[in-house]
Amino acid sequence: MRYKDASLTVSERVSDLLARMTVEEKIGQMTQPFGWKTYHKKADGTIELDADFQEQVKKGGIGSLYGTLRADPWTEVTLENGLSPEQGARAVNEIQRFAMEQSRLGIPILFGEECSHGHMAIGATVFPVPLLIGSAWNVELYREMCRAVALETRSQGGAATYSPVLDVVRDPRWGRTEECFGEDPFMIGELAAAAVQGLQGERLDGEGSLIATLKHFVGYGASEGGRNAGPAHMGKRELHEVDLLPFRKGVEAGAKSIMPAYNEIDGVPCTSNAELLQQVLREEWGFDGFVITDCGAINMLAWGHDVAENGEEASAISLKAGIDMEMSGAMFAGHLHSALRSGLVEEADLDVAVGRILKAKFELGLFDRAYVDPAAAARVIGCPEHAELAREVARQGIILLKNEGAALPLSKAASGKIAVIGPNADHIYNQLGDYTSPQPREQIVTLLDGIKAALGEEAQDRVLYAPGCRIQGDSKEGFASALACAEQADVVVLALGGSSARDFGEGTIDLRTGASVVSDLAWSDMECGEGIDRTGLHLMGVQLTLAQEIHKLGKKLVVVYINGRPIVEPWIDEHADAILEAWYPGQEGGAALADILFGDVNPSGRLTISVPKHVGQLPVYYNGKRSRGKRYLEMDAKPRYPFGFGLSYTTFEYSELTVFPEVVSPDGKAVVNVNVSNTGNVAGTEVVQFYISDKVSSITRPGKELKGFERVDLKPGETKTVSFIVKKEHLQMLDANLKPFVEAGEFLMMIGRNAEDVISTSLHVRSEV
Repeated sequence: MRYKDASLTVSERVSDLLARMTVEEKIGQMTQPFGWKTYHKKADGTIELDADFQEQVKKGGIGSLYGTLRADPWTEVTLENGLSPEQGARAVNEIQRFAMEQSRLGIPILFGEECSHGHMAIGATVFPVPLLIGSAWNVELYREMCRAVALETRSQGGAATYSPVLDVVRDPRWGRTEECFGEDPFMIGELAAAAVQGLQGERLDGEGSLIATLKHFVGYGASEGGRNAGPAHMGKRELHEVDLLPFRKGVEAGAKSIMPAYNEIDGVPCTSNAELLQQVLREEWGFDGFVITDCGAINMLAWGHDVAENGEEASAISLKAGIDMEMSGAMFAGHLHSALRSGLVEEADLDVAVGRILKAKFELGLFDRAYVDPAAAARVIGCPEHAELAREVARQGIILLKNEGAALPLSKAASGKIAVIGPNADHIYNQLGDYTSPQPREQIVTLLDGIKAALGEEAQDRVLYAPGCRIQGDSKEGFASALACAEQADVVVLALGGSSARDFGEGTIDLRTGASVVSDLAWSDMECGEGIDRTGLHLMGVQLTLAQEIHKLGKKLVVVYINGRPIVEPWIDEHADAILEAWYPGQEGGAALADILFGDVNPSGRLTISVPKHVGQLPVYYNGKRSRGKRYLEMDAKPRYPFGFGLSYTTFEYSELTVFPEVVSPDGKAVVNVNVSNTGNVAGTEVVQFYISDKVSSITRPGKELKGFERVDLKPGETKTVSFIVKKEHLQMLDANLKPFVEAGEFLMMIGRNAEDVISTSLHVRSEV
């Protein structure tokens, strides 16, 4: 069996193994059943393998497992019946050992896990959601975070992750907005490359390396009406210049897996789109990894998109289009045999797909290093270093939207009382976001926890708490206690927003005391997350009413939004003294918020998604065409808070913007310099943003496009020069054949603190003639 010889090349090993495989074994490699259904936890923490699973393995019928360590309400894996980090590693070893010893060819299983903002397993570090990660504008920090996620996941045996999410958000009513970095393709592309580098490491068979899966390919964030998996309406130029750009950057960085989106583009579902999966992805970009479907995506071809008559045809057209592996595996396992018999596919089609999957397994080193060290998993998963990293990501991504009269920072030295009020003040799952596993209470730092910890012993006398209300529902039974707390306080920190928390069996809370209530009547406040799309962006329930009642007391009012998509509440924008946007800040979110509230950290987060004044303005993304129109009857088309917006406890000034040379050829380069000064009294970090605008073009262009950014630390009175290099790729557009070219003319070089606040100068591109 030459494929077991590690001295041979990957190609030689794949060819040898593939030639030995039966059709049954090949189809098995192309299926990915649900891993959590393959075993049962016993009282001593070990596992017992399911009998059906054992039978399938012996027949060669399973090549990959999805979510073996995933824990959440969908899987019904809880803190009580789930596995600890060490137990999880032992369980994966046992499943792997059975597969390698009991199957005919001993092919290892590829374990795929969800890691959007941390490994979705019990005890793993819960980092902030991608929307906050984007708001940090720190590519290196995200790369470091991805290394930590990869280390935790691989230590338990996970070898592939279904992240990063590279969808460009066009309508934030979409429930999966929280899973995305924002609305700008350039920024998403930079983070895509960082994710691939962080997750996959220097080599796939190295310690702590995972296969990164770029998803959802493509146009998923531009769905009709913000409805999940709805059709995406766009021309090919927009598709290539906007939505495909981050994926191309991820492929160029070396990504080894792609997941097509559920949606259709111009009548063709992405799961069966050969033009995208073959021509663009493989032929034009040179992608050499494997393609895996989203869960149930092949089913949708027959029952949803209705482009296939039945499961057999749906399986055949997806395979022919370029799908290699099916998450869930139900369609491939159930229909590929009959598709072969009826001639819809050939065994050669299977060989292509299976060859790609086996290649990935060899590159991961699974044949030569199949097992993990449970003791190492216990050490690395949820370690203090990763918790501190989660706190730092949150610190850098939390955004100060308003600070009237220097309401923030608060003083630790003052003797006044602080009322911490609101449904998101002390609810652990409301601050973690979707794709989160159940976590021990002591591992999560809520806003209330963070404020108490920051004040130390004084917290007992200075901090008051009341939930006030829920995210949803019209009950005001908690108002009285909330108003009583606020009446006694000098400042109210009001934690409002949303929730992507599924039912983790937490029961409900007493709105008068905030205490947990054991009840058979589960209360779900979920108003964001996958499949939870909305018609509006306002606060739900009676949250706004609670804020208005507290405001009547005349106290300093600091609003903290904890949520998964922008919130549109003009009354709060006008009446709150300060507003912090924290998105879902992860397990250390409360500590990071306290750092900012008390001035230990100067806020430096900046929006990566425009916040409209009214939902009727949507779409309101910053990089729209100049021809998009001027205003509505009721209001203009400008957002409330523009892309790139965020305040600081200090002030910054931009000056001396220059470009050299001022004239370049279409293939030339130029350097843009600007001086940035801290004109305030405290140290701070400014996010310097570089935009380009093509003043006159033969094809209509966006009014401006982000082409660079840099975080700059500045002491009071300090000035630094920030430089950006302008290259051909920053100036180009696509011609009628979708080929990039640079057109002669004037380009504005714009640098500033957000998309609406810039200074500019000109760069001229001379004609090639």
